[in-house]
Amino acid sequence: MARFSFRLPDIGEGISEAEIVAWHVAVGDRVEEDGRLADMMTDKATVEMESPVAGTVVELAGEPGDQVAIGATLVVIETEAEVVQPAEPERVEAENPGVEEVATSSVTERQDPPRHGEGDHAQHGGVGAPLDATPADVSQEAAPLHHPAAPDGPTPRSGEDRVLASPAVRARAKDLGIDLSAVHHDGHHIRHADLDAYLRYGSAQGYRAPNASRARPDETVKVIGMRRRIAENMAAAKRHIPHFTYVEEIDVTALEAMRADLNAARGQRPKLTMLPLLIVAICRTLPNFPMLNARYDDEAGVVTRFGSVHLGMAAQTDAGLMVPVIRDAQDLNPWQLATEIVRLAEAARTGKAKSEELSGGTITITSLGPLGGVATTPVINRPEVAIIGPNRIVERPVFRARAGGGEEIVKAKLMNLSISCDHRVVDGHDAASYVQALKRLIETPVLLFAD
Repeated sequence: MARFSFRLPDIGEGISEAEIVAWHVAVGDRVEEDGRLADMMTDKATVEMESPVAGTVVELAGEPGDQVAIGATLVVIETEAEVVQPAEPERVEAENPGVEEVATSSVTERQDPPRHGEGDHAQHGGVGAPLDATPADVSQEAAPLHHPAAPDGPTPRSGEDRVLASPAVRARAKDLGIDLSAVHHDGHHIRHADLDAYLRYGSAQGYRAPNASRARPDETVKVIGMRRRIAENMAAAKRHIPHFTYVEEIDVTALEAMRADLNAARGQRPKLTMLPLLIVAICRTLPNFPMLNARYDDEAGVVTRFGSVHLGMAAQTDAGLMVPVIRDAQDLNPWQLATEIVRLAEAARTGKAKSEELSGGTITITSLGPLGGVATTPVINRPEVAIIGPNRIVERPVFRARAGGGEEIVKAKLMNLSISCDHRVVDGHDAASYVQALKRLIETPVLLFAD
């Protein structure tokens, strides 16, 4: 028997350490060659580490949330035969190199295992060393990782047979007692990552035995990975930016009627939601209010006002909030915007968004759709200085002037529009003036297509 020390390789982003997001093995587990070891997260990507050898896990470098230095031992594996240790860690290039500020993309990387006889040129490992030789910031005591108990439930139903999953995923689900038909997934088939998410959060969706208590046990969830990044960025935004929010009610009756007419005659073009039309209105009004389409470097004391609108679009994904950016939104028509919105939302949801698609925004729009509520006070996507939040559309009676004089009560579609601004850069008068200009354009939607 021999011991192989798998050291954390250089992930290829110029970073010195990475965070353990999740272990896929515990001390004592048998791991096969190419088997999953851990998910490691940097500021820019989440990378899956795979075992270059087969054997039994004897030591781990820490717990989820701990930082591990590049080149430090991540896992020690006991093998049945001698394995040549690579001379030094090699770079693992992430095909989705990352996200700045608010969002962090998820990337799965495959490592090629060393082959017997390849000597010091074997790939993706590190110089063999016991765990006590790792840097001081790496946890010295690695305890076995226990998966949380799967939710109690009945024997898997026949419907599970219709769920698409690989044999390895089915075998793992069977070992864990998970009904695949109860596992939420976004793709065409269930992956290991979907099982991991179910183990972490699936208790809220689990089955309940008849006559069992509806109460769920308390749980403590460590804030790690993307959720930790979101928490840090939101806290920094509120700590550094003196926010103020302005809310105005807008009559979108005419805009909704025009949207219905455009969809009826769209042909092969994508169906329009309200969002592309609002983006057109935002882009048309921003040139007169350049202080809103800006970024503030508070350390350098410099405000950069942008001529182009690179509009961030807050998108909720299973991993958390991400903000893909529509580049040069001012040059796109509503149908082009609709296509780009769908494409970017799907890329963010599946973790395939590129770094340039997740950074560099100049102003952000955030919409909860039908869940929009009466009003919102959105948090600014630092270092931007403004964020716009359309809220839910409701129908209410309003007074309108008659053509021949007097007033009448009619049914109107109304929407509150919120805007949060950085008070260091944007005055309240400027924010209110901008929203009033936006309101005039939205309530006279024919102007959206006027030169």
